[in-house]
Amino acid sequence: MSATARSEDDAAAGELADRLREAGFVRLVGAATGDALAASGVLARALTELDSPFQISLAALPTDAERATDADLTVAVGRADSTADCSLPASARPASETAFEAARELETEPDIALALAGVTADGRALDGPVAEAAADAGIERRPGVAVPTGDLVDGLTHSMLVHAPFSGDVDATAATLADLGLGPGDDGVDASALDDDARRHVASLVALRAAGDDAVPSRGGHAVERALRPFAGGPFGTIGGYADVLDALARDEPGTGVALALGHDVEAVALDAWRSHARRAHAAVSDATTGRYDGLFVARAETDDAPVETMARLVHDYRSPEPVTLAVTDGVAAVASDDRDLDSVLATAAEGVDGTAATDATGTTGHARFDVETGAFITAFREAL
Repeated sequence: MSATARSEDDAAAGELADRLREAGFVRLVGAATGDALAASGVLARALTELDSPFQISLAALPTDAERATDADLTVAVGRADSTADCSLPASARPASETAFEAARELETEPDIALALAGVTADGRALDGPVAEAAADAGIERRPGVAVPTGDLVDGLTHSMLVHAPFSGDVDATAATLADLGLGPGDDGVDASALDDDARRHVASLVALRAAGDDAVPSRGGHAVERALRPFAGGPFGTIGGYADVLDALARDEPGTGVALALGHDVEAVALDAWRSHARRAHAAVSDATTGRYDGLFVARAETDDAPVETMARLVHDYRSPEPVTLAVTDGVAAVASDDRDLDSVLATAAEGVDGTAATDATGTTGHARFDVETGAFITAFREAL
């Protein structure tokens, strides 16, 4: 590994490609996000085409990824990292886009569906080179909702692109679809059997149930759009569904996530992990104890296995009336904001309780660990904010 670490090096695609081409062994250190996982997969597949050895790891915090290695090049993917030789921090654009362009610079053929899923998981506008490549490849939007399963009941119950009254509840989802005359059979509701009009009706109903209530903040109307008019393609039928699975795996089952991003046949295992993550996330949102402060909405999970990053995003999008949301449970917390950079706030709060923390490259989401009572961390965060 080079002795010169460049944590602020937002490597351009061409520079990154040059360094990957020259390295004898590459270590990819990804953030625990769907975008970083997809970007790592895009780069790893390019290295495979070049017969270049590599190692991939994902970690919620940079300190989790620190370990001795004899890699010639360490690349931080999805965030800046002072221990890496270069970084793809996903600040100006999703890491998957830069990875996609770097793979092209290496004269390899990047998987468009994987890269597009990464960009979708990042949540920003789909208007860059990956979207252009998808259009050229015939990957198009269609009416309906983005789910990773053929059964709409299963897909909508566990989708983490939305949080609605039916989320996490199979019976409630089935009843919701029955309102459209889509009574589930023994195998649920087959999405492939629906015509375009039926798919539009499903999408409209999902949007209404998720964002139509006056209690849902205005950002919920924008957030639900991620689940509508999906791109068709990828191993799960829709790109949005693929992104949802990648994001869950990055946080809960990184080994399975890496296998999926590398193209291995792990779809069934991946879907099981996605369902488990979704059930815990939706239950945490529904059962949370909440508190509202000036500029801050706090959601405290009732269980210690709540996936707080997903919880924070869903609460912020569909429940929080404030510009900053804190989701917290025993020993861990996650934050989300509209556009405020929370890096110094989260770092100050964590340091105040001898914890550790990190935000994403944009500073609008982050993760923290601590060994004090949950209330003490909430107080530290409020004071730092």
